[in-house]
Amino acid sequence: MNHVESKVCAVRVPLHLKQFVIEQDYDRYTPIDQAVWRYVMRQNSHYLGSRAHQVYLDGLRQSGIDVERIPKIEEMNACLSEIGWGAVTIDGFIPAVAFFDFQAHHILPIACDIRQYDHIAYTPAPDMIHEAAGHAPIIKDEKYRTYLKIFGEIGSRAIFSHEDYEVYEATRLLSVVKEDPQATEEQIALAERNLQEKTAAVKEVSEAAQLARLYWWTVEYGLIGDLEKPQIYGAGLLSSVGESISCMRDDVKKLPFSLQECIETDFDITKPQPQLFVCKSFDELIDAVQEFAQTMAISIGGTQSLVKAMKMRQPATAVFSSGLQVSGIISELVYDQDGEAVYLKTNGATALAVKGRQLPGHGKEYHREGFGSPIGRLAGESTPLEQMTDAQLAGCGIVPGDRATLTFASGVVVSGAVAYLLREDSRLVLIGFDNCTVTCGSDVLFRSEWGTYDMAVGEKIVSVFAGAADREQYETGVHQPSQVKTRRPVYTAGAKRLHKLYQGVRDLREQPPESEVLALELQRILEVLDQYEPDDWLLRLELLELLTAHGLLPDQQRQLRQRLTEIGNPQPELNPLIQAGLALLKDE
Repeated sequence: MNHVESKVCAVRVPLHLKQFVIEQDYDRYTPIDQAVWRYVMRQNSHYLGSRAHQVYLDGLRQSGIDVERIPKIEEMNACLSEIGWGAVTIDGFIPAVAFFDFQAHHILPIACDIRQYDHIAYTPAPDMIHEAAGHAPIIKDEKYRTYLKIFGEIGSRAIFSHEDYEVYEATRLLSVVKEDPQATEEQIALAERNLQEKTAAVKEVSEAAQLARLYWWTVEYGLIGDLEKPQIYGAGLLSSVGESISCMRDDVKKLPFSLQECIETDFDITKPQPQLFVCKSFDELIDAVQEFAQTMAISIGGTQSLVKAMKMRQPATAVFSSGLQVSGIISELVYDQDGEAVYLKTNGATALAVKGRQLPGHGKEYHREGFGSPIGRLAGESTPLEQMTDAQLAGCGIVPGDRATLTFASGVVVSGAVAYLLREDSRLVLIGFDNCTVTCGSDVLFRSEWGTYDMAVGEKIVSVFAGAADREQYETGVHQPSQVKTRRPVYTAGAKRLHKLYQGVRDLREQPPESEVLALELQRILEVLDQYEPDDWLLRLELLELLTAHGLLPDQQRQLRQRLTEIGNPQPELNPLIQAGLALLKDE
């Protein structure tokens, strides 16, 4: 699966997110994959019509989703474009901040794999059922998609920790291994232990992790309306045959939505949820995420936010009070005696911007070896440097062409020939120096032989957020796609034979011949199934559906029902799925 340019004009994928987009490759879906989709969607459409949020069923149709077959991304885009959204296909789990970033741009990222037949009720891995049939339908609601967009804008800039990213990689690995038909029990156990170890290594909950929890308890597993009889809007519930039913039982606690409770409550993706949160309306969610944003580094800034960003070891942006935005990997901070950061350094490619637009000549290539600058006021000056007029600057000896020495209140000293002054919106944002040295006490922070010193201007850091300010120009997002790829199954001769049987039943359902021919074909498929696949329940259910609908072969119908009961009875996890399928035939 290669990363691709979007072929759909309705979707403009930002440059830094294109690396996550892959081809759907629709032809690789097997007849069994189509049958898994159809089973889940038939069950959900039947049950969720009364349990899901009121827009669910209409939202399915208006998202280009058909119960009978896995949707094509082009068709979904044609429908979603009518509400200003689009969709792209991705390879399984992507980092949360990247997922949020897609949503901030009105794009729904959809994992293009589909769960294994053995995981038909639930899978911890994102798949077409979860992403397309779970997320897309509720986007029809204007308030809900407003929540997703706001969440995306905030979440894509949330500060995380390096340990968070390692948990993500471990989670992705486990999801890939669990959905790999060739994976051994030992490989699964190893991946589970790896995730446990990475999770245990997390010592503090980052703001990105808190937002991930809020997302989980709302977008993934949220309920809405009356606490006693809520409706489902969470994609995790809408896409799970088992949990969409079990979540309404009394043993699953229904709690009033609370921002604080959500961000303090962790979750396990591999198990049914023991409690769920019920919001009164989507307006309540919008208010909550906006409230949380006020606690984030993007709103607070300062030393504590810089420290959080430094722990990421990934690109972040520090915003000076002048409006200058410095985007790069924050690698080092110099502190004063009070523990406040008075100098910041980035490592590697760095870009400078104002209001989200990269400054000409200050991209990653120019600042490819990093960037460093003092933070604070000049010693003895009451006016911040960024607010000084040309006359005030001249009074401090800061005149282009002249040599100047700037002594900051922190003790940082910048000495060199002033090469340029750069203002944006009347505020001074950069001062360039030639033949410059920068010191703090006995520490040398910049040497003259390193070239021009571009000094950021700003009394303080007012905001810090993950990723670059101008993400299009910076090109690289906060994360790169994982090296752990989903694995294509290798089909045995027996599996290919079973695929043909499933396709045969699908063809007969979509274009049934005369009753006599239909009966003969179904009888032939059943005989092969009995010979080679005695425990396959899903195809037997589809055979029974066709026989019942056309009133054919009553003896075979009874035998099929008996065999389905025999398959299901010894297996408590499988039996409810079979019984749900049989119940649907009665209702039809």
